[in-house]
Amino acid sequence: MQERLDSIRSLFPDHGADAALITFLPNIRWTCGFTGSNGLLIVLRDTAHFVTDGRYAEQVSREVAGATVHIAPRGLVDFASGAALLAGATRVIVQSDHLTLDLFDQLQEGLKGLEWVPVAGLLQNIVAVKTSDEVGAIRRAQAVTDAVFEDILAFIAPRMTEHELAAEIVYQHLRRGASAMSFEPIVASGPNGALPHARPTSRALEVGDLVVLDMGCFVDGYASDMTRTVAIGTPEDEAVRVYDIVLDAHLRALEAAHAGMTGKMLDAIAREVISEGGYGPHFAHSLGHGVGLQIHEWPSVSFRTEDVLPEGAVITIEPGIYLAGRFGVRIEDMALLGPTSAESLANSPKQLIRL
Repeated sequence: MQERLDSIRSLFPDHGADAALITFLPNIRWTCGFTGSNGLLIVLRDTAHFVTDGRYAEQVSREVAGATVHIAPRGLVDFASGAALLAGATRVIVQSDHLTLDLFDQLQEGLKGLEWVPVAGLLQNIVAVKTSDEVGAIRRAQAVTDAVFEDILAFIAPRMTEHELAAEIVYQHLRRGASAMSFEPIVASGPNGALPHARPTSRALEVGDLVVLDMGCFVDGYASDMTRTVAIGTPEDEAVRVYDIVLDAHLRALEAAHAGMTGKMLDAIAREVISEGGYGPHFAHSLGHGVGLQIHEWPSVSFRTEDVLPEGAVITIEPGIYLAGRFGVRIEDMALLGPTSAESLANSPKQLIRL
């Protein structure tokens, strides 16, 4: 944890600061190990303090490393002020994109005499680069999702509802040791598949449907994320053609992906395949996003961003085509970015499976 605290300290000179207040819980977990729901991490040049409430007195003794732990009998900011945990600091970095107005008011009122330096995306570039241990946790989460997908194929049947299938997906992940789902699974059949972020409904699966299955879980704090599209029986000819285009776009982007390229460049590779296939207007979302302690992290793999993809980041590659009122197709893997290539972390088959 000392290395991670030092990585925060390395940002001080860029902002003329001598301290940082970390309030975003995933960043707190990344820095010092705390997995609870209430805490402040104060990082000074030579010391660090973690403040939480009495509910976590036992938990912090097991989890928190690298920082002196304080259990606040009252509000966290009031305690930090009374205990002078920022003594000697003058300019303090705060995470402007993860700080409510209420908390900022508390800081200004309770910790007077300090200059607050708001910074958005403070740790995103550092957190994006995964250690071998972090990649190992992501692999374990993906292994659970791969196993669930393999078993769920035998469960899917006509007349089953999307709700029933989604419930089975959740059950199977938890039964295999996932601590939680990383997001509510998407089960989108037939015309519902044309909604990229569809929620499961009471619609019953029908013969001829394409069914979009987007699922993931948390293992040891880290997320998996995978999408496959399967067919119930024999789909229509255009659905097969669209599936082949999406698969080609996915494979080409996966083959081309590497650290050092921009998210926009990688997005363009998949987007060009879909446009050349005649379905450009029907791929309306970005190609992917980072994955780690959060299901959606920086970097964005998008036509909207010139951010450079760093070596060691885990991103998703998930092109899709969505035809309103008819069907949708999406295929998604997580990929670990190396200097000249990327490794897919999923082992589930990608050819169109007909059930």
